[in-house]
Amino acid sequence: MGKGERQIIIRRPRSVHDGHHGGSWKIAMADLMTALMALFLVLWMISTASPQELQGLAEYFRTPLAVALAKGDRDSASTSAIPGGGPDPAHVSGELARVDLRTQSLPSDVRRTLVELRQNIETVVRAAPELRDLLEQMRFEMTPEGLRIQLLDTESRPMFRLGSDRVAPYMRDLLRTIAPLLNELPNRVSISGHTDSLLYAGGDAGYSNWELSADRANASRRELVAGGLDNAKLLRVIGMGDRVPLPGSAPGDPVNRRIALLVLSEQAAARIQAASQPWILQAVRE
Repeated sequence: MGKGERQIIIRRPRSVHDGHHGGSWKIAMADLMTALMALFLVLWMISTASPQELQGLAEYFRTPLAVALAKGDRDSASTSAIPGGGPDPAHVSGELARVDLRTQSLPSDVRRTLVELRQNIETVVRAAPELRDLLEQMRFEMTPEGLRIQLLDTESRPMFRLGSDRVAPYMRDLLRTIAPLLNELPNRVSISGHTDSLLYAGGDAGYSNWELSADRANASRRELVAGGLDNAKLLRVIGMGDRVPLPGSAPGDPVNRRIALLVLSEQAAARIQAASQPWILQAVRE
């Protein structure tokens, strides 16, 4: 470059390209919008639901996943799940049982009281280390007559000695733990015993499943009374033999060896008492 010549400097802006982000942000955005739409829909449904529907919804979401997949009763409920849950249908974590309030006809105040009773029983049993495992052998079910609490046998942990009405120690402790809680309500109580379909050697002509189921129901009554249950609350103690197997079970399954405690609604108790009134018997004869 000669003297006096001007030096020319050309500055060219450096081209900067943003990194390639792809379309992953769109997927994330779509997921977020979907979740928000679902949330707003749930909030809207809850805001328009009646108190009864909200109670039913709460009970539905208390259902353990294993029970829901097995189509067993909720609750729990259900607690033990009948049917479903593995080689032994009584062994399902946490079912204890479903109380499906959507199809029941009990008055809402009665239903609420019985649901609270079920929750109290679960809480007390779960708090006792020696009884906690028995929750898997309990089934709760809301019926038009009231709250049914079923105590189920398993091969590994029977409630009674085989072929006998002798109560196992843990069954005795469970019944005596439940008894004070039943006293907290004015409802009457019905007890029914059930067996599997295995017959005695002598058939039904001698001591049979009819007697065994009735004896076991009465043995359970004695343990409840020993635990503090007011004897005046007992309205019925019956044996059903093997005639009412659990839905989804085979007649010989261990879960059919069970005791059912039915906490009766006022209307159900009145129907049982009215069945023996003289005017009804007279009407039948006519």
